[in-house]
Amino acid sequence: MMQLEGISKSYGDKPILDAIDLEIPSSKLTAFIGPNGAGKSTLLSIMSRLLEKNQGAVLVKGTDIDAWKSADLAKELTMLKQQIHYQSKFSVEELVAFGRFPYSQGRLTQEDQTKIEAALAYMNLEEFRQRMIDTLSGGQLQRVFIAMVLAQDTDIILLDEPLNNLDIKQSIAMMKTLRRLVDELGKTIVIVIHDINMASQFVDHMVAFKDGKLFCSGSCQEVMQKPILDELYEMDLLVEEIAGRRLCIYQ
Repeated sequence: MMQLEGISKSYGDKPILDAIDLEIPSSKLTAFIGPNGAGKSTLLSIMSRLLEKNQGAVLVKGTDIDAWKSADLAKELTMLKQQIHYQSKFSVEELVAFGRFPYSQGRLTQEDQTKIEAALAYMNLEEFRQRMIDTLSGGQLQRVFIAMVLAQDTDIILLDEPLNNLDIKQSIAMMKTLRRLVDELGKTIVIVIHDINMASQFVDHMVAFKDGKLFCSGSCQEVMQKPILDELYEMDLLVEEIAGRRLCIYQ
């Protein structure tokens, strides 16, 4: 569904990404991991066409992303950035309705309303629909953004650090939601995440980056190994097996 071929990006003479080749597993939850400055968020922005690459190709359903019309691409792929600028005067329902803009151009049809209702129900937000978004907690606001993504109804969802500013309870709830989107709705989701312990509990596939290069990729069991994590993060790590899953615990 989504394939990266030789993606490179630099700012002046500073390389950010170097010849990234990667195939994103369809209908799976994939985590981009690695130290700060590894190029994870930059690559996600390139994958969503928010940032121009220097070299390479991003293929969405076999077609180069640059060949897609913006309106058509917005029906295939959604990108939710780490920092979202919004007007606090919006209600929850109004913000979720923005997900239908690629289809309605602001003139909502009955089909649009049905999608909005379904997204609100899926995220358990019906009771909040008239609440202004500036009155919501961080966890509630993240649920609204995910509902907006659901209303957009794309097969591919890209999320840049969706756990940012969430406490542990809210983070677990968010990861459970993403897991459900994959298992119940067949979505293909890619997240940038720093908490590899959290990621290991929920994702299907991990892709590790270091110094702008693809370091390794595979299942959680394959990537969450002491030698790999030691080299990736350049620090002493202890890998323990807890409840049948390999977790990274810092010494």
